[in-house]
Amino acid sequence: VAEAAKRCAQYYMNNRWLGGTLTNWRTVSGSIARLRELEGLLESGGEGRVKKELLNLQREKDKLELSLGGIKDMGGIPDIMFVIDTNKEAIAILEARKLNIPIIAILDTNSDPDGITYPVPGNDDAARAIQTYCDLIADAVLDGLAAGQSASGVDLGAAINPEEPMLREASAPVAAEAAPAGTEGVAAELEAAAEPAAAEETPAVADEAAQEATSEANDAVETEKAAV
Repeated sequence: VAEAAKRCAQYYMNNRWLGGTLTNWRTVSGSIARLRELEGLLESGGEGRVKKELLNLQREKDKLELSLGGIKDMGGIPDIMFVIDTNKEAIAILEARKLNIPIIAILDTNSDPDGITYPVPGNDDAARAIQTYCDLIADAVLDGLAAGQSASGVDLGAAINPEEPMLREASAPVAAEAAPAGTEGVAAELEAAAEPAAAEETPAVADEAAQEATSEANDAVETEKAAV
């Protein structure tokens, strides 16, 4: 029960139900405040107290933790209650009915369905059955929380990176190997582009040399004519 409740961040009582837990919440809140006080005192080491006094405080804290540890963070009465054994938790059911709190309960063949808002026929004695009920309730709570966030406009996948870590590790060497291949491709393209340019420059250089030779020959002919 405790594991399933913690998994879906809900409150629980897996020990004897204290009379007035719901109907006398103010008194229960005082006991929860005492539990928090003892937790802080023992965590700080209990300076100035003898060993016997610390032992008594630890026993008091353990007793309160056993009864109220699952609801010490609950700020008020719950909106709904899930009960496994209606016969054993008859007082809890009476308090919930008095406060008009909806009740989901597992009803065995010896259970009374009166006052149960959402009865669920099932075995409330077998450990595996109880584990199944708790897991189903926890999953339903998580689904409800997710649906509520989605309805309020919260994008549940916005902060999630769709790329798995294994995929990132596998793609890193591929990217590293692809870089040299890309560089060689660029170099080949540059060489291919340079060859036509060189081919175009060669005729231009030859034309300039021919023009210079023709000009020199004309100058020589004119010089000979002048000498004659």
